[in-house]
Amino acid sequence: MAEIDVDFLGRKENRPLRMQLELLKTETLLRENGIDSTIVVFGGTQIVPREQAEAVLREAMQNVQKAPGDAKLARTVERAERILAKCRYYDEAREFSRLVSTSQKSDDPRKLVVMTGGGPGIMEAANRGAFEIGAQSVGLNIDLPHEQEPNPYITPELCFQFHYFAMRKFHFILRAAALVVFPGGFGTLDELFDTLCLRQTRRMQQIPVILYGREYWHSIIDFQRLADEGVVDDEDLKLIDYAETPQQAWDIIAKFHGLM
Repeated sequence: MAEIDVDFLGRKENRPLRMQLELLKTETLLRENGIDSTIVVFGGTQIVPREQAEAVLREAMQNVQKAPGDAKLARTVERAERILAKCRYYDEAREFSRLVSTSQKSDDPRKLVVMTGGGPGIMEAANRGAFEIGAQSVGLNIDLPHEQEPNPYITPELCFQFHYFAMRKFHFILRAAALVVFPGGFGTLDELFDTLCLRQTRRMQQIPVILYGREYWHSIIDFQRLADEGVVDDEDLKLIDYAETPQQAWDIIAKFHGLM
């Protein structure tokens, strides 16, 4: 039968069907589980707990000692040091998720649920924060050649696997009440700018877009320069908020949605 013929469903001419199924399965199960509003958390997969970052740095330094003239090994030490310097973001993403899951009034009809990309790093931290207090959280994992297994802290019935980035992005935005972006790389930047573009063009609901860690983001992207060059409006810069603590990030969201 066609519905159980995986080889047939995998043919290129059936791509529209596969995309529709990715859209429909996630939509159906989120609705069945009462997930109407989400706080989406993005961030780098490489930002790990301190003990893990310290172990990576120790190994890199040991390798350099064995081959002190190897420039590639020296570079791994530099990178490991930078990751260790950012490991606090793992703890703060974890704490932010706990705040989201505990700070809402019990009689508020709109429950805000943390949603991540379902992988390691910052995503794991955010799912973990909810898990540790017995709250639900969603993970939208993506099938990649080198990554990534879903992290173990996602609510099992809210763990979804995607093949298409487009469908995954759609579900990130569809129910989003806020976007909180911790330091990250290409994937994080892709998801950030996708959201900013939709907000700029008024193609999605109004939500706060919070960049966590002003120093990091200012060193990576010169948003003000974009406005100075005339390629975005000055008003577009108001689409972005900054937070330095989990409480500050939650306060921005709570104020925006009248939860304070």
